[in-house]
Amino acid sequence: MEYSFHEESCRVLVADDEKVIREILSDFLTMESFVVRTVENGREAIEELEQRSYDLVITDLKMPQMGGIELLEEINRRGLDVLTVIMTGFGTVETAIEAMKKGAYDYILKPFKVEEVIHIVQRGLEKQRLQQENIQLREALSIYTLSEAMTKTLSLDNVLDIIVGTSLKESRADAVALLLMNENTHEFETTLRRSTTEQEEQDEPEDLSILKIIEHYREDRPVLFHGTRASRFFNRVPSGRQLVSFISVPLKIRLEIVGMLNIYSYSRGHKFSEGQRKMLSILADRASSAIDNARLYQNLRNTFQQTIQGFARAMEANDLYTHGHSDRVMQYSRLIAEGLQLDKDQVRLICTAALMHDIGKIGIPLDALKKPGKLTREEYELFKEHPDKGRRILEPIDFLKDIVPAVYHHHEQYDGTGYPLGLSGEEIPLEARILAVADTYDAMTTDRAYRAALSYEIAIAELRRCAGTQFDPRMVAVFVIEMEKKRLLRKPGEDTIETIRDSAREKSS
Repeated sequence: MEYSFHEESCRVLVADDEKVIREILSDFLTMESFVVRTVENGREAIEELEQRSYDLVITDLKMPQMGGIELLEEINRRGLDVLTVIMTGFGTVETAIEAMKKGAYDYILKPFKVEEVIHIVQRGLEKQRLQQENIQLREALSIYTLSEAMTKTLSLDNVLDIIVGTSLKESRADAVALLLMNENTHEFETTLRRSTTEQEEQDEPEDLSILKIIEHYREDRPVLFHGTRASRFFNRVPSGRQLVSFISVPLKIRLEIVGMLNIYSYSRGHKFSEGQRKMLSILADRASSAIDNARLYQNLRNTFQQTIQGFARAMEANDLYTHGHSDRVMQYSRLIAEGLQLDKDQVRLICTAALMHDIGKIGIPLDALKKPGKLTREEYELFKEHPDKGRRILEPIDFLKDIVPAVYHHHEQYDGTGYPLGLSGEEIPLEARILAVADTYDAMTTDRAYRAALSYEIAIAELRRCAGTQFDPRMVAVFVIEMEKKRLLRKPGEDTIETIRDSAREKSS
């Protein structure tokens, strides 16, 4: 039987080896506005369920190749979301109980009245509709709760993670992709994509027809399509996969389309609903505001950070001997942090702290900093105040609070004889112990007003000598290993250890 699906029609599959039964049920159910397909046995029913999505299956208990009970078991095994009604002319209480245990919605005895069958189908579909509404309400509550969490974070990465993770979970999709417009190229780029299977992650992603999707957005037409109708939004779908269902909802900021959230189903029988599309639209609206806030915060944060780094570099630029010092300390600190295999966020924090570790020297007279001879006791005590001055400069800036411990404690010593608090061992924050090694190494290997630069070999020997007293031995060991790696793995024409400071000096100019 050839037919076409209407988006709102309930779909019924009839499986019975008697042609007369199939035709009677098909005719009467079609008259009730159902879309009906008939097959001769359970095996054909499974093949049909894999091809198309159905709301309800009416199946005979006894059929060749695969009977009703076996069909029920296979539907359960495959996790197909469909109601099942069993028919039989050999009904007993035992078979009815077995069918119900296997998940059948109801049981019909032959011979039957057509009105009775239609009533059971309508009652079953109404129950299914109510269950789906309950599921959608739970999904709506879940999305609302998570979207509230999303609006409370100013981290763009966290916002994107919540959007994609929530969409994947609540839609039970096979894949979710979030695309954002590149502010420079004005092209949509995949910012984050997740899937439920490793195979899907390894496959080449779909080639979207962005213009067709945007056209629907601008005409305020929803993008929720199934099968071949969904495929028109793609220039190419990866081979070996058949697109079953597709949702795309826009992300808008001040009425401008800035992104899109795309949801994919490749699982046979699993198509998305209009309710899910509306829920995702609500999430996308909230996501748009959260993304806008996160971007504004990120831009503000970058501006503040660049301003403060500019102050620090401007201060260094007035001194020939310390020019580029913070940039070099950042590079050495990065070597240690990566050698310790710290995560990317912690490496980034340490690099930021390194760039700002001497910000407190802004409050110290330049004459004392540039003095070629030995500092007097009063001058030394004044110099020792720069970690605390740095702390007081950075603490009021909320997004720089995380680097304060590193800046404040980078002159502590491992044996407890440092300043400002005399902390020892692992009481000293890890970031500060890293900075102490990087800062001292750069000070030793650059020219100062009171002495010439030391060689790499002498500076390394001095770090080793002071490991366990001035420095954390582990930080020294990692630094030495990473520096030696750079020397051994250096290719012709590549920077030497010595030119790290030269390149950093040029960068800071």
